[in-house]
Amino acid sequence: MTKTVISVESVSKRYQLGVINHGTLRRDLQSWWARKRGLPDPNLEIGKAGVKAGTTFNALENVTFDVQAGETVGFIGRNGAGKSTLLKILSRVAAPNAGSVRIRGRVSSLLEVGTGFHAELTGRENVYLNGAILGMTKAEINRKFDEIIDFAEIDDFIDTPVKRYSSGMYVRLAFAVAAHLEPEILIVDEVLAVGDHAFQKKCLGKMRDVRSEGRTVLFVSHNMTAVNNLCARSIFLEKGKIIADGPSSDITRVYLRSASVDGGSSWHLDASTTPDKPAYIKDVFILDPNLETREGYELTQDIILRVRYRLREPMRGVTVGLQVLSEDNGETFISLSDTELEMSRLEERAAGTYLADIRIPARLLNTGLYALRVGISRGRHDIYDVVDGVTFRVVDSVGIVMFLGFERKGSLLSLQLPWTVQAEPELVNTDRK
Repeated sequence: MTKTVISVESVSKRYQLGVINHGTLRRDLQSWWARKRGLPDPNLEIGKAGVKAGTTFNALENVTFDVQAGETVGFIGRNGAGKSTLLKILSRVAAPNAGSVRIRGRVSSLLEVGTGFHAELTGRENVYLNGAILGMTKAEINRKFDEIIDFAEIDDFIDTPVKRYSSGMYVRLAFAVAAHLEPEILIVDEVLAVGDHAFQKKCLGKMRDVRSEGRTVLFVSHNMTAVNNLCARSIFLEKGKIIADGPSSDITRVYLRSASVDGGSSWHLDASTTPDKPAYIKDVFILDPNLETREGYELTQDIILRVRYRLREPMRGVTVGLQVLSEDNGETFISLSDTELEMSRLEERAAGTYLADIRIPARLLNTGLYALRVGISRGRHDIYDVVDGVTFRVVDSVGIVMFLGFERKGSLLSLQLPWTVQAEPELVNTDRK
């Protein structure tokens, strides 16, 4: 018999927009001072600038599900769907306005960079602090300490105050602590996107180990490949409600198809908002060779992916990256960055607005529906902005593929490569009379 370790029943969470109550005195004072000067609230994360004070926003609405011991469950959905709010409630960081949550077991959470760390303490001291919060004895932490430091790869900085750590170092240590201090339930939000590719693979491997040991993992990610590989089950959230719950391969397909219906071949930042980020994305376009957006892009024509972004200050090491994903299963077909062939772009760029284009050659992608993910970062650790939900379809309206005699329905790409065909020389038998 399986044991239910998480039971969520009719949970709802509402926020009063424009009301000062952020949970910390510092943020409340920031909001109060901005309001006194007639400026936008810097802590108003949901809604548009100038939102009427007291407006109710339903972050979660009547959410119900159970999780069994040893399950690995992915939570997917667009930004603002309620995923992080739900994980905060499960981690007891926030309380629901209605409904109940029952959790059986010790919970370790990694919800954002630096979760549970005290900036003035060293990495070593924070390991022991987090262990104590989880209810572990010093002897138990001692047994795991070397393994944690080896996994985090920060041996030389373990006695340095974490306020001097980069965001990547924060995440490496925070994940190592969360995963190694033997939680019965491990909750991980999208923070793994901050780490480099090698460390992300390492973290996914560790979560598989946690799963194989019979412990429970809850995982939020926009990476559908990672969700499919790690989680047997996924829950799709949209506007605070559960849209679908089932096998990950089915649910990720439902999610990507919904993005294709609600999304489109362009994305634009709300003109009334100015993100409080040093760098952010303003527009994303899918264009044909005439620089126009279309419902379908011809298999036989180039496709131009255009990103318009802004730097609010002079910056070094800025990179714009994009991924082209399959609508069917979330697999990544193309992953590129604008600095791969032009390393000089890593030098300091002046503040201002930039256009970054990439041209996908004709007949590279096969016919089908694709999703685009775009991000802007500095190095591999500081992720400033990510945009999902831009979709496009490649079509073969003139039937060129069928005309050539072979429809590539089962292939990922539609490349045409040169063949060399010649008659094989006949073998000469010198023994023949």
